[in-house]
Amino acid sequence: MAEFSLFLSAFLAATILPFSSEAAFFVALQGGMAVESALFFASFGNILAIIFNYYLGYFLYEKTKKRLLKSKIGKKSYFYGHKYGCYALIFSWLPIVGDPLTIVAGLARVNFVCFVVIVGFLRFGRYYLLTLMI
Repeated sequence: MAEFSLFLSAFLAATILPFSSEAAFFVALQGGMAVESALFFASFGNILAIIFNYYLGYFLYEKTKKRLLKSKIGKKSYFYGHKYGCYALIFSWLPIVGDPLTIVAGLARVNFVCFVVIVGFLRFGRYYLLTLMI
């Protein structure tokens, strides 16, 4: 049950909901959950949520592309997002800006494999660094 709770909190925290999975991660570890299990369930939940965010942005593009590409700022944003999207994903682990950035990656149609590799590694790495702090 604790594993599912950690998975769910990590999933919800990676959406646009104002939620922190780090607190749940620390509570799980303090409650006696094995480090490997905590890393797996927190990372898995977080990575599934960023994939959800990507596809949310991907489908939002279909709904908004006419309006987006009509404006000067929209065209420029789409161009830079598409051109530099993989590089911008380096900041996806940050609080506040990281989760919306995963939605923008879908809007900008960033290469999905590039997206999952970079963001997944960074999300796992964040939890791994938290285990080193304990």
